[in-house]
Amino acid sequence: MELFKEMEKHGHEQIMFLQDNKVGLKAIIAIHNTVLGPSLGGCRMWDYEKEEDMIIDALRLSKGMTYKSGISNEDYGGGKTVIWGDPNKDKSEGIFRALGKFINTLNGRYSTGTDVGTTYDDFVILRKETPFVGALPKEFGGSGDSSIATSYGVFHGIKASCKYKYGSDDLDGLKVAVQGLGKVGSKLTKRLIEAGCEVYATDINQEYIETGKELGAKIVKPDQIYDVKCDIFSPNALGSVINDQTIERLSCDIIAGAANNVLERHQLADILKDKDILYAPDYVINAGGLIQVADELGVGGYNEERTMKKCEGIYDKLLQIFKIAEQKGITTVDAADHIVEERIAMMKAIHNIRG
Repeated sequence: MELFKEMEKHGHEQIMFLQDNKVGLKAIIAIHNTVLGPSLGGCRMWDYEKEEDMIIDALRLSKGMTYKSGISNEDYGGGKTVIWGDPNKDKSEGIFRALGKFINTLNGRYSTGTDVGTTYDDFVILRKETPFVGALPKEFGGSGDSSIATSYGVFHGIKASCKYKYGSDDLDGLKVAVQGLGKVGSKLTKRLIEAGCEVYATDINQEYIETGKELGAKIVKPDQIYDVKCDIFSPNALGSVINDQTIERLSCDIIAGAANNVLERHQLADILKDKDILYAPDYVINAGGLIQVADELGVGGYNEERTMKKCEGIYDKLLQIFKIAEQKGITTVDAADHIVEERIAMMKAIHNIRG
C-alpha cells in the first residue's frame, strides 16, 4: 500500500501507528478531517488477518466519521482507533491504559469511545489516562450506552425509508432480515418486532443468537441472511457486506442498518439504484451514537431528551437525501456526500474570516 497516496486520495490529515510490546498494544489512530472541529470516533478491536486490512479499516472508518458528523450538523471531524487483537482473548488493562496515554498526547485533537470489540468497561480503564473519551457508563459521569441512541436512530431511519419507498412508515407486517444481533442489532430487533415486523436474524456469536430467539426473531445461518426474501435488509455487523457477490443474492426493497461502510466499493450504490433498491447511507442512518457522544462532550454536558430528539431527526434527513437523489438522478450516497461536502466547504470559508 502506498500510504501517502491513500491519505491524499481520501483527504486524511494524520495517521499514528502505536505499539507497546510490554502490554501487547498494536493500534492505529487515523484522523481524517478537522475542518468541522476536533476529530471524534470510536475504538475498534479486531483480529485482522494482516496489517493492510487494519490500515484500510482505519482509513475508511475515520472518513466515515467525518461524514457522519457533517450530516448530523455536529461540529466534529472524523477519527478512528483500531486495535489489532482478539477482543475475547487479548484485552488487558495495560492495552487500554497505554492507548489512553497515546490519545492524551493529541491534546483534544481526537476523542474516542466504544465500537466493535470494545465495551464501556474498557473505557473506564482508558479514562484513567485521558479525559478525551465519551459514552462512559452513567455511574462514571458519562451518557451511558450509546447503542440505545444508535438503534433508535436506525429505527427512525427505517421508518423514513419505508415512507419514501411505500408511502407509509407503518412497519406492521413487513419482513426484515437483520444481520448482527450485537449491541445495536438486538435493540433494533426488539423495536422492529414491537412494531409488528417479522424478523429473520443471524449472528456468528451463539450468545447473540440466543438473545435473538428470546426476542422472537427467526434465526438463519450467517450466510443465508442474504437469501432471505424480505422488504428490508438491515446490516448491523461489520462493513463491506454488500459486495459483488452478495448484491446479486439480495431480494429486498430497502437496505437500512447500523453497520459502517456497508458497501465494499462506491460503485455498488449505482448498482443498487439500477436494481431499484433504496439504500439508506450508513453514516446517516447510524449516526445516533455519534450524536450522543457529541452531546456529552458539548457545552453543558449530556441531555438525553435533546439527544433522542436529534436521533429522531434522522427521519427527515433521510427523506431530504432521498428527494435530492431522485431530483438529480444520482445515488443516495452521492446525495448525502454532496450535503456533507457543501457543509465542510462552508465551514472552511468561515474559518478564513479574520476578526
